[in-house]
Amino acid sequence: MTSWQLVRVIAGTFILISLALGTPGSPVFLSKWWLAFTAFVGANLLQSGITRWCLMDSILRRLGVRAGC
Repeated sequence: MTSWQLVRVIAGTFILISLALGTPGSPVFLSKWWLAFTAFVGANLLQSGITRWCLMDSILRRLGVRAGC
């Protein structure tokens, strides 16, 4: 997998987990504050789409993950 593929997988995983933890109807609900994490991930995706720079991609590349689009 390339770094951008992993960024998408990680972001999607974070969003799904935080929605499960922040939605009152969920069997694993903890607190509505988990929805703030969902918003944070979404804002980072928006920022990376506009600026073409992503912190998670930079971290993954430093860890040796192959770069790619």
